[in-house]
Amino acid sequence: MDATTVLAEINGNIATVGYGLAAIGPAIGVGIVVGKTIESVARQPELQGRLTTLMYIGIAFTEALAFIGIATYFIFTN
Repeated sequence: MDATTVLAEINGNIATVGYGLAAIGPAIGVGIVVGKTIESVARQPELQGRLTTLMYIGIAFTEALAFIGIATYFIFTN
């Protein structure tokens, strides 16, 4: 095994761990967004429709971080 092969394997493994860490952040973020929306609807039920819309927008922005993480993973593994 030459040095290039070893370096490529190490780089791939680091990218895999990096994507795993990048996926934890959006998962925690989505949990916080949904939890705060439930809390807000419990306080003011008449705003449920508006809060739900804002929740979905927040989830979309939070999940964008996961998509950036997986794109970075594919960039660094090739």
